Amino acid sequence: MSEQHAPEHTRALRARIEAREARVAVIGLGYVGLPLLATVIDAGFPAIGLDHDASKIERLARGESYLPHLGIDLTRFASGDDGVRLASSSEALDDADVVLICVPTPLREDRTPDLSAVEHACQEIAGACARHNRPMLVVLESTTYPGTTREVVSPIVCVRDGVFVAFSPEREDPGRTTHTTATIPKLVGGLDEASGALARAFYERVVEHVVPCASAEVAEAAKLVENIYRSVNIALVNELKVSLHAMGLDVWDVLDAAETKPFGFQRFDPGPGFGGHCVPIDPYYLSWKASEVGAPADFVQLAGEVNRRMPRFVVDRCEEALRARGTAFERARVLVLGLAYKPDIADVRESPSFELIALLRARGADAAYHDPHVPETWPGRRHDVGMRSIEWTAERLASFDAVIISTDHAWYDWRFVGEHARLIIDTRNAMRAVTETDEGVRTKTILS
Repeated sequence: MSEQHAPEHTRALRARIEAREARVAVIGLGYVGLPLLATVIDAGFPAIGLDHDASKIERLARGESYLPHLGIDLTRFASGDDGVRLASSSEALDDADVVLICVPTPLREDRTPDLSAVEHACQEIAGACARHNRPMLVVLESTTYPGTTREVVSPIVCVRDGVFVAFSPEREDPGRTTHTTATIPKLVGGLDEASGALARAFYERVVEHVVPCASAEVAEAAKLVENIYRSVNIALVNELKVSLHAMGLDVWDVLDAAETKPFGFQRFDPGPGFGGHCVPIDPYYLSWKASEVGAPADFVQLAGEVNRRMPRFVVDRCEEALRARGTAFERARVLVLGLAYKPDIADVRESPSFELIALLRARGADAAYHDPHVPETWPGRRHDVGMRSIEWTAERLASFDAVIISTDHAWYDWRFVGEHARLIIDTRNAMRAVTETDEGVRTKTILS
């Protein structure tokens, strides 16, 4: 791609952006794209929401949500406002001046980057670019390794002059209410000076604070570092949990004590593994790229492996506890509480609960789950367990040989759980308040 742009292209697109006349298309209306589209509309830009899942488009047009925990007012999509267009066909991109790519960037089975969705989106954009001569700004928001925007996106979309390319990573946190898409600082890095300037001009009119980066590669790497920081620290406390357990120590007591230090320590809590799109996946994007350039990121890779081992540790603890009580694991009925990867949402992407269910079944146990936010499962990239959440009653809870607390939703009454469950494997320390005052519950609660 040439880093030289015709001044008239730059001026024309900037003028449309500054006047909020530029039509903005968001490709991919999932956990990132849907709130971004809403924010773009709120900022006063005419908008196009594109997703090839026609059922999503139909539900949005009816004002229905398929991601209810995001808390987005969908009337702006269903109102029929001429400034908002929903589409499942890439022909809608012909009217776009700015295109934001918010498609999934998963891992392949061998844990290498799968950019097929990004490449497909870029090919659709290239088709639109070839059909009209207006200047266009293309911004990749999907998390990826440094160099993707320059090496993958640009060669596909830059089919003519007047196409500007930048990277601005999403920073969504499903379920969080203290920040929104508009209030989270936005990193922006262009492939060249003109692209970076146009991208900044656009986002300055959409979000409260834009953070310019020296290049697209800096912005790409920064996004990965943010999530690697979490992955490494989660792995640290998860590994400590295993080691301290072997020493007869409660990791939660240790963390409570360490947290009293007013400097030099930030608390992370252990769990049954890790979930969501970011932490289980993003570190592997960096470690893959690091290996490609001959500088392996062993520490990053190890953190991912530690976190992936945790479901097995939890199931091991469950099996040990059941056998100690004379229950054969091969005939045990085990209930997993919480299918979402974090509390109080319905997001099950990469949830360790699926790994727990798979391991329980592999060892012969009869596994079931309850989640107030996930009434039934659906096929995912890695799991298709084909299950429904059980009815929540004292009798059903008491019918299981063991209960594994995987997600500590605020919905749960932990005293109710303590009263009716026979054995509790608590991976989140959710039962602490109950066990501190109830000796009977304490004796049947195993921290894991």
